[in-house]
Amino acid sequence: MTKKVSIIVPCYNQAHYLKDSLGSVLSQTFLDWECIIVNDGSPDNTAEVARKWCAKDDRFIYLEKQNGGLSSARNAGIKIAKGDFILPLDSDDLIHQNYLKKLVPILDQNKKLAIVSCYSNFFIDSIDNVTYKLRPKGDNYKWLLYVNQLVATSLYRKSCWKTVGGYDENMKKGFEDWEFWLSITKLGWHYKIEDSFLFYYRKAKQSMLVDTINNHFEENKEYIVKKHKELYINDFDNCMSVMFYNQKTSRVSLAKIKKSTEYKIARAITKPIRVIKKFLKPNKT
Repeated sequence: MTKKVSIIVPCYNQAHYLKDSLGSVLSQTFLDWECIIVNDGSPDNTAEVARKWCAKDDRFIYLEKQNGGLSSARNAGIKIAKGDFILPLDSDDLIHQNYLKKLVPILDQNKKLAIVSCYSNFFIDSIDNVTYKLRPKGDNYKWLLYVNQLVATSLYRKSCWKTVGGYDENMKKGFEDWEFWLSITKLGWHYKIEDSFLFYYRKAKQSMLVDTINNHFEENKEYIVKKHKELYINDFDNCMSVMFYNQKTSRVSLAKIKKSTEYKIARAITKPIRVIKKFLKPNKT
C-alpha cells in the first residue's frame, strides 16, 4: 500500500536520541506516512529501540544493513520506501507536529517544485534552548552554488531521487545533502522555503557536521565543484569573486590570530622547544 510520505531515519550510535526523534514523527497531525528506521550497522542498542517503536505503531519499519555511511543508509531506506514524497530525518533531530501538514500540500499542489523546506531552530539539549535561527533563501540552483540553503531534512519527490541516482555514496564525510540538492535543481527543478520554524536541529560538540566543517570542508567543496563544474564555469566571474574573498578572509583571520596576545604568549612558551629541535636536526654532509 502506497503512502504519501516516507520518513527515512538513519541511525548509527544514536539510539539514545531515537525516542525524541521518532516521538516527533508519531506526533504528526498529518497521518499518511511511514517511517523507515535504518540501522547502519550501529554497535549500540539501535535495533532494540527501533523494534519497540515498530511494535507501538505499524507505520514504523525497521531496516538493518552493514555500515556504509549516511548516503548509503538513506539510499537503502528510500529503495524500500512506498511514499511519493521523501523526508530524511537524522536520528538526533526533530520535526514540529505540523511539519508534514504544512509542507505536503505545498509540494503536492505545485508540480514544478522538487523540494520544500522551512525555517530551522538550532538547539542544545532541549528544543526550548534555541541558540540559532536559520532562515534559508532562494528557489533555484544558483542559490545553492556557494552556500547550502537547504537543510537535509527537507521534503522532496521520490521521482527526483530516482532521476539523479540517489545520494552520492562516495561522499562519506558530509555535504552529501548539498550535492544532492544541486543534482536535482540543476535539472530545472525549483525549491520553496516555508517561512515557519518547523525543524529542530540538535547542536552537539561532536557531530558529523562539526567534523565536516572543521576537517573536510575544502575537500568536500572541491568534490562538489568538480562534479558540477559546468555550473561553476557558467558562473565563472562570481565563482572567482567568492574564491578570492574566502582566501582574503582566511589570510586576515590568520593575521589577527598572530597579533593576538594569546598567540604571542604561546610562541614565547614554545620557543625553547623550537630551539632544542633546531639543534637536534642532523647536519647535512
